[in-house]
Amino acid sequence: MNPLLEVHNLVKHFGPVRAVDGVSLTVQEGETLALVGESGCGKSTTGRCLLRLIEPDAGEVLFDGHNVLQLKGSAVRGLRRNLQIIFQDPFTSLNPRMTIGQAIAEPLWIHQLCSRAELKGRVADLLAMVGLRPEYAGHYPHEFSGGQRQRVVIARALSVKPSLIVADEPVSSLDVSVQAQILNMLLDLQEKLGVAYLFISHNLNVVRQIAHRTAVMYLGKIVETAPTQELFKDPRHPYTRALLSAIPVPDPSRQRSRIELRGEPPSPRDLPPGCRFHPRCAHAVDRCLNVEPNLEPCGPNHEAACHLRLELPHFDCP
Repeated sequence: MNPLLEVHNLVKHFGPVRAVDGVSLTVQEGETLALVGESGCGKSTTGRCLLRLIEPDAGEVLFDGHNVLQLKGSAVRGLRRNLQIIFQDPFTSLNPRMTIGQAIAEPLWIHQLCSRAELKGRVADLLAMVGLRPEYAGHYPHEFSGGQRQRVVIARALSVKPSLIVADEPVSSLDVSVQAQILNMLLDLQEKLGVAYLFISHNLNVVRQIAHRTAVMYLGKIVETAPTQELFKDPRHPYTRALLSAIPVPDPSRQRSRIELRGEPPSPRDLPPGCRFHPRCAHAVDRCLNVEPNLEPCGPNHEAACHLRLELPHFDCP
């Protein structure tokens, strides 16, 4: 089966800053691929490049077999229908001068998916789908809580029946209890509608709940990718291990060791030679200082960009 989305060697530089530097990934129909990493590693830029909200400098993005980066004019509008995005902050994602009913109806009208007579009923159905009452359609964004606004944004994204949604930190600005509600809703909608997600997050507890596969990003590159449970069970890259060791453990009596990274991440303006992670890595050897590793297999459907990926001891995730 061909992937729904294929990305090959995607590049986006902002002057000397190498924000995205050769990213490759795939998303299958109905799958959730999580893209994780520290702030500033290029996750959000990658997501925006896929939708051409930011134009990439190089690379290839194939969606359902079509090269997204070669589309022009009305073909780009067709792409917008099939590829949607949920932003981190639902308040700034909504026009304060439009009611939520108007916000949800706008893409339906733009893409001519229903007549004016059908709009009200379709908006009501979409609100019900995300757990909101139909009478809320006449209210404005400032009248809702953060969780309710994010439900509105999700309804708007789903209105055009997309095949894939880029969810860029969709729950990070919400309270923990509300996060759980939104995550469960996204899972239910995926099961019902078959939509795929590229789920961008720095919260690995959230990723563990929602993602089928996970790709770990560091300074503009993917450094490890694997089925999510396999990644948590036996990570093969030292950076992934450091991220997993920082997951909070709810039981204070449980003992665990935290991997302390050395120093700060290098500037994307002045990347180190060899492995980009070697200045902070406790396992680095001479080869790491001079030769940049490629993503190589280290298990079934498991790849890591580390010269020592097959030599690292087993790691117990908290």
